[in-house]
Amino acid sequence: MAKTSDLLLDTCAAIWMAQGAFLEPVALEAMTQASEERRPLRLSLITAWELGLLAKRGKAAMAAAPAAVFQAFLNLPGVQAQPLTAEILIDSSLLPGQVHGDPADRILIATARALDLTIVTRDRSILTYAESGYVRALPC
Repeated sequence: MAKTSDLLLDTCAAIWMAQGAFLEPVALEAMTQASEERRPLRLSLITAWELGLLAKRGKAAMAAAPAAVFQAFLNLPGVQAQPLTAEILIDSSLLPGQVHGDPADRILIATARALDLTIVTRDRSILTYAESGYVRALPC
């Protein structure tokens, strides 16, 4: 496999990775390669916000508080927090092409574009946007 860019985990990817759920072979191979090359798997701080929303809405059963779950993700081997910047937040409102309005997804896309990252996700909207060539994404 050719060297890929660093990876940015979508919230769903982080949850499934932490639970040991099935991941698509292409995503698993890219994450394994990143690990072998000692490149971090990036986890956006927006994921902490999304975990809070999921807990509040009862959309995800969590064994611990969202802050503890987020910290547990960061404790996974090779996972590193990806800070947000004013530029990324502004860019998330100015994305080219047609992208849906979910602010977290827009922030993930803007982060990946700004830092030359590939998003690992199951989110069909992000994957469709990637097919348009505006960002790289791998299905997980």
